[in-house]
Amino acid sequence: MENLPERIHFSKSNKILCLIVCIGLFLGLMLKLFVFEILTVSGESMFPAIKNGEKLFVSKCAYGLCEPYGEKLLLQWKTPERGDVVIYLYNNKIVVKRCVALGGDKLEILHDTDYNYILKAGDFSIPLSQIQYLNLKDSASVPQGYILAIGDNHEVSVDSRTYGFVSERNILGKVLCK
Repeated sequence: MENLPERIHFSKSNKILCLIVCIGLFLGLMLKLFVFEILTVSGESMFPAIKNGEKLFVSKCAYGLCEPYGEKLLLQWKTPERGDVVIYLYNNKIVVKRCVALGGDKLEILHDTDYNYILKAGDFSIPLSQIQYLNLKDSASVPQGYILAIGDNHEVSVDSRTYGFVSERNILGKVLCK
Protein backbone atom coordinates (compact mmCIF):
# COMPACT_ATOMS: atom_id res chain seq x y z
CA MET A 1 0.00 0.00 0.00
CA GLU A 2 1.34 3.42 -0.94
CA ASN A 3 1.88 6.04 1.65
CA LEU A 4 -0.13 9.17 1.01
CA PRO A 5 1.11 12.46 2.33
CA GLU A 6 -0.49 13.09 5.66
CA ARG A 7 -0.96 16.74 4.98
CA ILE A 8 -1.35 18.85 1.88
CA HIS A 9 0.34 22.21 2.18
CA PHE A 10 -0.92 25.28 0.35
CA SER A 11 1.36 28.19 -0.24
CA LYS A 12 0.28 31.62 0.93
CA SER A 13 -0.35 32.75 -2.68
CA ASN A 14 -2.60 29.71 -3.31
CA LYS A 15 -4.62 30.51 -0.17
CA ILE A 16 -5.07 34.11 -1.32
CA LEU A 17 -6.10 32.97 -4.80
CA CYS A 18 -8.63 30.54 -3.31
CA LEU A 19 -10.03 33.30 -1.09
CA ILE A 20 -10.36 35.69 -4.07
CA VAL A 21 -12.18 33.03 -6.12
CA CYS A 22 -14.58 32.28 -3.24
CA ILE A 23 -15.32 35.98 -2.69
CA GLY A 24 -15.88 36.43 -6.44
CA LEU A 25 -18.31 33.51 -6.57
CA PHE A 26 -20.18 34.83 -3.54
CA LEU A 27 -20.45 38.35 -4.99
CA GLY A 28 -21.58 36.97 -8.36
CA LEU A 29 -24.29 34.92 -6.68
CA MET A 30 -25.50 37.93 -4.67
CA LEU A 31 -25.63 40.10 -7.83
CA LYS A 32 -27.63 37.41 -9.66
CA LEU A 33 -30.07 36.88 -6.78
CA PHE A 34 -30.70 40.49 -5.76
CA VAL A 35 -29.36 43.05 -8.26
CA PHE A 36 -29.73 42.15 -11.93
CA GLU A 37 -30.78 39.44 -14.32
CA ILE A 38 -30.42 38.85 -18.04
CA LEU A 39 -33.57 37.24 -19.47
CA THR A 40 -34.44 35.94 -22.93
CA VAL A 41 -37.93 36.84 -24.13
CA SER A 42 -40.19 34.03 -25.27
CA GLY A 43 -43.31 35.22 -27.05
CA GLU A 44 -44.72 38.16 -28.99
CA SER A 45 -46.77 39.93 -26.29
CA MET A 46 -44.45 42.99 -26.16
CA PHE A 47 -43.87 43.27 -29.94
CA PRO A 48 -42.73 45.65 -31.49
CA ALA A 49 -40.90 47.13 -28.46
CA ILE A 50 -39.44 43.74 -27.48
CA LYS A 51 -39.16 40.91 -29.97
CA ASN A 52 -39.23 37.17 -29.39
CA GLY A 53 -35.73 35.87 -28.53
CA GLU A 54 -34.30 39.25 -27.46
CA LYS A 55 -32.23 39.46 -24.29
CA LEU A 56 -33.31 41.92 -21.59
CA PHE A 57 -31.20 43.46 -18.83
CA VAL A 58 -33.43 43.64 -15.73
CA SER A 59 -32.80 45.56 -12.53
CA LYS A 60 -34.09 43.35 -9.74
CA CYS A 61 -33.58 46.08 -7.15
CA ALA A 62 -35.37 48.92 -9.00
CA TYR A 63 -38.42 48.70 -6.70
CA GLY A 64 -37.08 46.84 -3.70
CA LEU A 65 -35.32 43.75 -2.43
CA CYS A 66 -36.69 40.58 -4.05
CA GLU A 67 -37.13 37.26 -2.34
CA PRO A 68 -34.55 34.99 -4.04
CA TYR A 69 -36.36 32.64 -6.39
CA GLY A 70 -39.62 33.90 -4.95
CA GLU A 71 -42.52 35.88 -6.23
CA LYS A 72 -42.61 38.98 -4.05
CA LEU A 73 -40.56 41.82 -2.63
CA LEU A 74 -39.14 41.47 0.88
CA LEU A 75 -38.58 45.21 1.15
CA GLN A 76 -40.07 47.86 -1.16
CA TRP A 77 -38.57 51.34 -1.59
CA LYS A 78 -40.10 52.49 -4.88
CA THR A 79 -43.21 51.80 -6.95
CA PRO A 80 -43.48 51.45 -10.73
CA GLU A 81 -44.29 54.43 -12.90
CA ARG A 82 -46.60 54.60 -15.91
CA GLY A 83 -44.73 53.32 -18.96
CA ASP A 84 -42.23 51.15 -17.04
CA VAL A 85 -41.66 47.70 -18.50
CA VAL A 86 -41.75 45.34 -15.52
CA ILE A 87 -41.34 41.63 -14.78
CA TYR A 88 -43.41 39.52 -12.40
CA LEU A 89 -44.50 35.90 -12.01
CA TYR A 90 -47.76 34.65 -13.47
CA ASN A 91 -48.50 30.91 -13.51
CA ASN A 92 -44.92 30.27 -12.33
CA LYS A 93 -43.45 32.00 -15.39
CA ILE A 94 -41.68 35.34 -15.58
CA VAL A 95 -43.85 37.78 -17.52
CA VAL A 96 -42.76 41.03 -19.18
CA LYS A 97 -45.47 43.73 -19.49
CA ARG A 98 -45.85 47.51 -19.54
CA CYS A 99 -47.31 49.35 -16.54
CA VAL A 100 -50.10 51.48 -18.05
CA ALA A 101 -51.94 52.54 -14.88
CA LEU A 102 -51.15 52.86 -11.18
CA GLY A 103 -53.18 52.47 -8.02
CA GLY A 104 -55.89 55.13 -7.93
CA ASP A 105 -55.81 55.82 -11.70
CA LYS A 106 -59.26 56.02 -13.24
CA LEU A 107 -60.30 53.50 -15.86
CA GLU A 108 -62.96 54.12 -18.47
CA ILE A 109 -64.48 51.59 -20.84
CA LEU A 110 -65.83 52.93 -24.11
CA HIS A 111 -67.75 51.03 -26.74
CA ASP A 112 -68.82 51.89 -30.24
CA THR A 113 -71.83 50.89 -32.29
CA ASP A 114 -70.05 47.72 -33.46
CA TYR A 115 -69.75 46.53 -29.85
CA ASN A 116 -65.99 47.00 -29.77
CA TYR A 117 -64.71 47.83 -26.30
CA ILE A 118 -61.80 50.16 -25.56
CA LEU A 119 -60.19 50.56 -22.13
CA LYS A 120 -58.97 54.11 -21.49
CA ALA A 121 -56.26 54.38 -18.84
CA GLY A 122 -54.67 57.84 -18.93
CA ASP A 123 -53.06 58.26 -22.36
CA PHE A 124 -53.43 54.56 -23.20
CA SER A 125 -56.32 53.20 -25.30
CA ILE A 126 -56.41 49.42 -25.16
CA PRO A 127 -58.82 47.14 -27.05
CA LEU A 128 -60.82 44.62 -25.04
CA SER A 129 -62.36 41.32 -26.05
CA GLN A 130 -65.81 40.42 -24.70
CA ILE A 131 -64.25 38.32 -21.90
CA GLN A 132 -61.76 41.06 -21.00
CA TYR A 133 -64.61 43.58 -20.91
CA LEU A 134 -66.53 41.33 -18.51
CA ASN A 135 -63.43 41.02 -16.29
CA LEU A 136 -62.89 44.80 -16.07
CA LYS A 137 -66.38 46.33 -16.46
CA ASP A 138 -66.86 46.87 -12.72
CA SER A 139 -63.42 48.47 -12.19
CA ALA A 140 -63.69 52.25 -12.12
CA SER A 141 -60.04 52.57 -11.06
CA VAL A 142 -56.92 50.56 -10.31
CA PRO A 143 -56.89 49.51 -6.63
CA GLN A 144 -54.21 51.07 -4.43
CA GLY A 145 -51.07 48.93 -4.31
CA TYR A 146 -51.72 47.44 -7.76
CA ILE A 147 -50.90 48.23 -11.38
CA LEU A 148 -52.56 47.54 -14.71
CA ALA A 149 -49.96 45.60 -16.71
CA ILE A 150 -50.57 45.27 -20.46
CA GLY A 151 -48.53 43.79 -23.29
CA ASP A 152 -47.79 46.14 -26.21
CA ASN A 153 -49.11 43.57 -28.71
CA HIS A 154 -52.73 43.80 -27.52
CA GLU A 155 -54.07 41.08 -29.83
CA VAL A 156 -51.91 38.24 -28.46
CA SER A 157 -51.00 39.42 -24.96
CA VAL A 158 -52.42 37.66 -21.91
CA ASP A 159 -52.23 40.36 -19.26
CA SER A 160 -54.19 42.30 -16.62
CA ARG A 161 -57.18 42.42 -18.95
CA THR A 162 -57.45 38.66 -18.49
CA TYR A 163 -56.11 37.86 -15.01
CA GLY A 164 -56.61 41.14 -13.17
CA PHE A 165 -54.42 43.76 -11.56
CA VAL A 166 -50.85 42.98 -10.47
CA SER A 167 -49.77 43.71 -6.90
CA GLU A 168 -46.81 46.10 -6.68
CA ARG A 169 -45.29 43.67 -4.14
CA ASN A 170 -45.18 40.96 -6.83
CA ILE A 171 -43.16 43.02 -9.31
CA LEU A 172 -39.68 41.50 -9.39
CA GLY A 173 -37.86 44.06 -11.50
CA LYS A 174 -37.73 46.71 -14.16
CA VAL A 175 -36.40 46.18 -17.70
CA LEU A 176 -33.56 48.65 -18.21
CA CYS A 177 -32.49 47.81 -21.76
CA LYS A 178 -32.44 45.13 -24.39
